This record gives sequence, structure tokens and C-alpha cells, in this order.
Amino acid sequence: MSFESRIMRTVRVRNIQEHGVLANLLNAIAQAGGSVGTISLIWEAHHNVERDIAIYADDETQLEKILAAMAANQGTQILEIRDQVLEMHRLGKIAVRSRFIIDSPSTLRRVYTPGVAEVCMKIAKDPSLARRYTAISHLVAIVTDGTAILGLGDIGPVAGMPVMEGKAMLMETLVGLSGMPILLDTKDSDKIVDTVATIAPTFAAIQLEDISAPRCFDIEANLQKRLDIPVMHDDQHGTAVVVTAALTSICYNVRTNLTKATIGQIGLGAAGLATGKMLMEVTGKPVMGADISEKALERFKEAGGIPATLEEIMAKADIVIGTTGCPGLIKPEMVRKGQIILALSNPNPEISPDDAANAGAACATDGRSVNNILGFPGILRGIIDVQAPYISPEMYQAAAEAIANLTPSGEIIPDPLDKKVHRAVAAAVAKKAIEQGLARSEYVPYVD
Repeated sequence: MSFESRIMRTVRVRNIQEHGVLANLLNAIAQAGGSVGTISLIWEAHHNVERDIAIYADDETQLEKILAAMAANQGTQILEIRDQVLEMHRLGKIAVRSRFIIDSPSTLRRVYTPGVAEVCMKIAKDPSLARRYTAISHLVAIVTDGTAILGLGDIGPVAGMPVMEGKAMLMETLVGLSGMPILLDTKDSDKIVDTVATIAPTFAAIQLEDISAPRCFDIEANLQKRLDIPVMHDDQHGTAVVVTAALTSICYNVRTNLTKATIGQIGLGAAGLATGKMLMEVTGKPVMGADISEKALERFKEAGGIPATLEEIMAKADIVIGTTGCPGLIKPEMVRKGQIILALSNPNPEISPDDAANAGAACATDGRSVNNILGFPGILRGIIDVQAPYISPEMYQAAAEAIANLTPSGEIIPDPLDKKVHRAVAAAVAKKAIEQGLARSEYVPYVD
């Protein structure tokens, strides 16, 4: 199990300044099944020394065992136990900030009354000026009903807020967009569409997030029909874009022709259906698809896919993509030598990359490596910058191509925090919108 998927706590300890106390403490942690990360010296005196020790555990039960072992170590006193994830989220991760300091009456008059009246009247006469003189130009609604939060399922919109904040942070950090979480306390698809359509004038684009399938398909389609700003369901299209980019790079690395390979998609929910559809558009060939839902199989068949079983896909497909949310679904004995396997369910994949590789896979990866962080920021930035009314399939394909083109040799995808990748995605989407005659403004690349 990797450090990324384990529980981590920072434990502040006070040790007696005697030979062997720290060594015995570290040994006690190891004997209890824990791992040690960073050790930081906080304070040192003649008789005592205080340190922060990062410890990792597989689960809460093991964590309690490790802490008990530390407390029992002779010469050690536990002073504090901190969960750095919770600390990072304390009071939320985002905030609305003023872009100007109001430090004088003259500034107040310009940003508020009476100066603001002039701007309001200009916009009243020409609504298009709102993109020039208000935050609408960079505001994105991040909308969820909390029915499909990460791999946690239907935990409700409020419990999903930390995820929406994270998306907003990524938008702002990577491409300068201002994401505004919108939590909807309803599962009624019509109410969701009506509510979002009603508040849409506030935003330059709508990003739907963690809304369960199959409701998400109609919600996105119906919203886009009612609005003249882009609507993007990230779980569908962001995932499809990054998977397509990753497969492009993987196939190049292992000398496999993507357009000739037999592809199998296991799990036909939001991410799986969109990924299968995009790969069919890119390759011009049908994709095999498996799901326990007959309705999901019917939707996939209507999109041009070939309904199949898990066993059929593992036996016939050169490329296998898993988006089922079922850890361990793919057994090592199912893997054929030379297969490419993307087991993308988080936090635990259908098969671990190590197990797949040991079973003979030519390349295997999971959702920690193939993540839609590389997709949605640049896609939204590009489409907003040219004020196109919607995102076409060709724009998503252009985004995937841009990501693949910037992937370092031998890698699967580029660094998701590399801003030049996100700028390239934005430029590719904007260019495609212009080519398709959908741009309603001149493209000026975003510069932070």
C-alpha cells in the first residue's frame, strides 16, 4: 500500500535525552506495523527533546496500535496528535476576496456608490459588457447534489463540499478561474436543472460535479439546451479526456496502435460511458462494455458500443479500462500478457498496478496517475475565453491531444501541476471553437 492511500498523523513527542530512546521509539512504530515519514526537531534542552514525527497506518485500528506502542515506549511522552488533512480543511479552503484594497473615500466611491451606477447603466444598455466589467468573466459554478462523491457514493451535498472546494482551488491555481461551489439539497433532476438555469446569469460556465448516473446524463443535456454558456459534467468528460490522453501515450510507449486495438470498458456509469464514447470517436471502432446494469448496457449499445461481460473483455481486449468502484474486481489470473490495464476506481482500483504488471500486463496504472485534474481547468479556461456556448466532442478531443503532446517521453501523462499543460489545453479548446465557428469573442490567452 502506497503512502498516498494510508492514514497519516503527525505526532509530537517529548523524549528524554538518553541514548536509544528515539531508536527504540522508531522500532516500536515499525513493530506495530507503522511507517515513519518526516521527523522534525521542534525543541531541544539538556534533559528533553521534542520532535514531530509523521506516522503512516493502513487503517484506524492499526493507527491506535501504533499510538499505543509509542506511548508505551520508555522515555517518550505524546504531547499532541494532529491530522494534517483536517487542519488543511479547517474553516474551508477557499474564500471570496476583494481584488482592490478599500483604503480611502475616493476608492470607496469608485468601487461602490456613486461610481458603480455608471457601470450598471453601461451593462443595462449592453449586457455583453458584463464580461468586461464584472466577475462573471471568470466565475464557474461547481454544482453537486452529493449523490456520487468520489468513491464514497451518496453522502449528501454538504459532505461533498470539501471536494467542491478542492475543484475551486485547482481552477484558481492552474488557470485563474473562480470556482463557486453550489450545493443543491435535492435529487430531483428537474429541480436541479431549473435551479441551475435560474442562477446561470452569475456564471461564465457550469461544471456539474459528482452527480450520480444515469441522472447526470439528462441533467447535463437539458441544462445545455436551456443555456447559452458551456455546461460540463467533469466526471464524464474530464475523465474521458485524460484517459484518452493517457492511452495515446501508453500506446506510443508500448508500440501498440490505439486505432487497431480492441478496447474494453468495465463499468458504464458517468465516467465509463463517456470514456467509451470518446474512444469510439477517436478510433472509429466500437468498444466493448460491461456493467451489471442492463440499462447501462442498453445506453452503451445505443452509443455504438458492444455489450459484453467482464470475462469476455479480459479474454479479448488489448486495452482494459475499469471505472466500476469495485476494488479487486479484476483478478491477476484474468490478466493476459501484453494487456494495457487502467484500473481507475478511487481510492482502491479494480486491480493494483503491481499485481497487473506481475501478471503480465504491458502497462498498468490506476486513478492516482490518471486523474481528470489535467482536463477540466484548461477545458473551461479555453471555452470561457472565446465565449463559446457549448463544448463540442471535437474540443474534448483537442484537449486530449494537447495533453498527450506534452507528456514527457516514457511517461503516461504530464505533471498535473504544470501550468503550461493547462494553458496548452485551453489554447487547443479555444482554437477548435474558432475553427468550428462557435467563438463569440477574440481569443486572448490567459496569463497569470
